[in-house]
Amino acid sequence: MQTEVPIEVVRARLLEFVNSLVNTELDPDDDYFAQGLISSLVALELVTFVEHRFAITVEVADLDLDNFRTVNRLAAFVLAKTGA
Repeated sequence: MQTEVPIEVVRARLLEFVNSLVNTELDPDDDYFAQGLISSLVALELVTFVEHRFAITVEVADLDLDNFRTVNRLAAFVLAKTGA
């Protein structure tokens, strides 16, 4: 049985990773795509991190930009995929 991880923990892990990718400090609601901080190659790194860190599979249907646009949206996506 998978242990439920609080959204605050998921958000903190994601924010730390995204901040390291963009080399700046973002807020959880900052749209890093709209700010031009994430390229398609970096987006692949983000997807790979999410899959490995949270033991989920990101399907082609999941690759909607709205799922990945901000740390808060990404945290909600991760929790939905893990069933939390």
